Amino acid sequence: MSPWRVIAVQAAVGVVAALIGWLITGRMDVMWSMLYGAATVALPGALMARGMTSKLSSMAPGASAVSFMLWEMVKIGVSLAMLVVAGKIVQPLVWPALLVGLVVCMKVYWVALLWRRRAT
Repeated sequence: MSPWRVIAVQAAVGVVAALIGWLITGRMDVMWSMLYGAATVALPGALMARGMTSKLSSMAPGASAVSFMLWEMVKIGVSLAMLVVAGKIVQPLVWPALLVGLVVCMKVYWVALLWRRRAT
């Protein structure tokens, strides 16, 4: 399965979750917080996918393993940095909504594994 497809599904799920959050609460700050939570998963994931699909990452098995670990650290670092600055970017920030958006998008990885298992 293409990592880009997983990233696209994460982004779509994040948008849908944020819209549902807005419809349920009627609050725009909840929607923006959920969108930012989704972005905290999808954007670093896209950065990692870009790094892992480069030609340099597929040269040799050893280089591929090192590249994977490097890009995973970059992904985690970018996610943490986004969480640190969340309060400055999203005003007012609703932390529970941000965390819901983050968790919902992270669960897409499990759905992708189920898709892959059924495809084989």
